[in-house]
Amino acid sequence: MNNLVVLIGPTAVGKTEVSLEIAEHLGCPIISSDSRQMYRGMEIGTAMPTKEELARCKHYFVGQLEPGDYYSAARYEQEVLALLEEQFPLHPTMLLSGGSMLYIDAVCKGIDDIPTVDDDTRELIKKRYAEEGLEKLSEELRIIDPEYYREADIKNPKRVMHALEICYMTGKTYTSFRTRKEKQRPFNIIKIGLQRNREELYERINRRVDIMIEQGLINEVKKFYHLREHNSLNTVGYKEIFKVLDGEWELPFAIEKIKQNTRIYSRKQVTWYRRDEEIAWFHPNDKEEILSYIDKSIL
Repeated sequence: MNNLVVLIGPTAVGKTEVSLEIAEHLGCPIISSDSRQMYRGMEIGTAMPTKEELARCKHYFVGQLEPGDYYSAARYEQEVLALLEEQFPLHPTMLLSGGSMLYIDAVCKGIDDIPTVDDDTRELIKKRYAEEGLEKLSEELRIIDPEYYREADIKNPKRVMHALEICYMTGKTYTSFRTRKEKQRPFNIIKIGLQRNREELYERINRRVDIMIEQGLINEVKKFYHLREHNSLNTVGYKEIFKVLDGEWELPFAIEKIKQNTRIYSRKQVTWYRRDEEIAWFHPNDKEEILSYIDKSIL
């Protein structure tokens, strides 16, 4: 049977170096499951692998999109499964590595077959959000799809807007497309989780943000100021610097907010991962133990 090793962990835990060690051990490429590293030109703010790291082994789903491009977890699921089918004859054990929870679940468990939203509907809802605001759209969602409204994060514009897009485009409720049935995969999945104690992780997060600023994050964000409304730029590190460029925040305050919001995001990641009892947890320094566990788990 073919195998898929899935390497996960919160932001800044040290996945990149461990993923390279695993890929070199297995002799396989790396499939990235970081939803922001897919976008070209966002190298600093997404902590994209360096040129040297990319040269160590083949990477897929890194820097292949423009920041204005639309992409979804459903499309990611389809494209990764197609890639695995193509690669398994060459590499019986493949590696998926990243921290985007929804994208990882899409590959491992599958997601509902929700229709792809057409450009006209997406532009309509985007325009309404800009003109009327989130509260008005949330109230409309409550009327159209009360079941989803009760369980959705209605403070999240992306969630509310996407649900309304589906309702508008199909004439059906968003809830009607959400079956939540786990799909069976024709390969063995081996899940490896990386963890550090909170103090150690937070120190790494804070240092990473300082390094991003030193490397030129502000100039990188300036390049995409005209695209700031796109979902790809609604990202920690970019949205805070946009406020600096708008004159709303001073830079030192924005840097502290980036650190704080990154720490909050890391906690969300850990909470999400902890629900999955199939994950075997290791410290990133325990590389020999990780490789040994993978070798024993391969079918």
